[in-house]
Amino acid sequence: MTSGGKAAEERPSLKGILASDLPASLVVFLVALPLCMGIALASGAPIMAGLIAGVVGGLVVGLLGGVPLLVSGPAAGLAVMVFGFIQQLGFAVTCAAVAAAGLVQVALGGLKVARSALAISPAVIHGMLAGIGILIVLGQVHIVLGGSPQSNAWNNLRELPGQVLNLHGTATLLGLLTLGILIAWQFLPNGRMKKVPGPLVAVVGGTVVAAVLNADVARVQLAANALSAIQLPALPEGSAWGAFAVAVLSLALVASAESLLSAVATDKLHTGARANLDRELLAQGVANTLSGLVGGLPITGVIVRSAANINAGAKTRWSAVLHAVWMLAFVTLLGGLASYVPLTVLAGLLVHVGLKLVNLAHIRELRHRGELPVYLITVAGVVGINLLAGIGLGLGAAILRLLWQLGQVRVESRDANGVHQVCISGALTFVGVPKLSAALAKIPSGSKVEVDVAVNTLDHSGFEALESWADTHRKTGGTVTMEPLEDVWTRRSARAAPVVAPPASSPVHHVSSLASGGAQ
Repeated sequence: MTSGGKAAEERPSLKGILASDLPASLVVFLVALPLCMGIALASGAPIMAGLIAGVVGGLVVGLLGGVPLLVSGPAAGLAVMVFGFIQQLGFAVTCAAVAAAGLVQVALGGLKVARSALAISPAVIHGMLAGIGILIVLGQVHIVLGGSPQSNAWNNLRELPGQVLNLHGTATLLGLLTLGILIAWQFLPNGRMKKVPGPLVAVVGGTVVAAVLNADVARVQLAANALSAIQLPALPEGSAWGAFAVAVLSLALVASAESLLSAVATDKLHTGARANLDRELLAQGVANTLSGLVGGLPITGVIVRSAANINAGAKTRWSAVLHAVWMLAFVTLLGGLASYVPLTVLAGLLVHVGLKLVNLAHIRELRHRGELPVYLITVAGVVGINLLAGIGLGLGAAILRLLWQLGQVRVESRDANGVHQVCISGALTFVGVPKLSAALAKIPSGSKVEVDVAVNTLDHSGFEALESWADTHRKTGGTVTMEPLEDVWTRRSARAAPVVAPPASSPVHHVSSLASGGAQ
């Protein structure tokens, strides 16, 4: 995996494309089509906006992107954010924000800062996605039950008991049927049936049942002429410019982080060409700019579709491109079929997507690494306040946790036959200097001291604090036996040189390996 284009990408042959990428593209198309419509529904946008984003994402990012097997399109992770912007700014202005966010991404890709986006704590990213998943479930479950979603998570939760007690007949049946099919499909044994995408089976099954029952339910509204459904963007007016700027930066940062994390995850699923993250970020920006200009939703790399792409046998970027071609053909030639799909069926699909965003494996891993509080704070912020507040609270919690870890210096002192033996371990950094100073201040002036410096992290502040105390103690008549701190510093640097990259799912800690023995 690289960010600078060192990964080699083989030039595909027509035979290889027909043998591997063509079949894979059909699988991805069948997975992506219902998801694009469903995400548009969750975003409060026209259904066509989701399909436009799917086409643009597949064609533009597929051709220009730096991750050949990554599939891009509208993502559930942005649905809640987009819904809020549409409610605040209107759909046309939100499209302009998407286009402007794409330009920001292009600039970031040109500055080659893609790698820095991976510095965001995984606990914050997973917490953000889980919070979004909970919001999607709380909103869409009302549609599944035949009602209407409320304005926020609290109202959705408060109105849910009444919705359960006042079910809406056929609409509820169709929504629960769709959700049931999706859940059951996960437990099918691997075989020919399992190769058929579960979302396709659920949506087609729910639509067929609705047709058989001649159900009087709300259905997808899609214009017969695809070109006439395109809504052009509009700039904000008056005092809306501030909210517009917030929308642009929010969309650019969150979409970039999700795309790059999906790119890294995709790299782990195959052994082909590695990711060029800067090129991928630039391509995502171009795609978002075009999508916004033609009335589409924001675009990110999507790991679910990418995994389906790889599992279906895709070998090159042409699978992602072809899946967009099939989607474009469907919209222009067979778009009328979408009008048979009940909205409650799409809502059932979205509830399932939202549930999957709350990943229990991630929760277990974060708990094992001690990062569960950061995750929970992020989830609470996203659900209880809003997406940006949740991300901000999560980042703040991650920084406080890091500072707390950097301050975990341990100073143990004991008196052995008139000699004060002091062992300093843990992380001796600027955060831990007050604790170190307080412990050393208890040592009587003029006493004999032996110091064992067995720290695994030492910064300049810790170095200066310990050196200064030793000089002061000697000047007041005491003795200090301690390994020269310059040797500790040099050994720390030497042993920290062959750094092994930590797993992508864990935070990066700069830890040196120092010998446990101090002055002998």
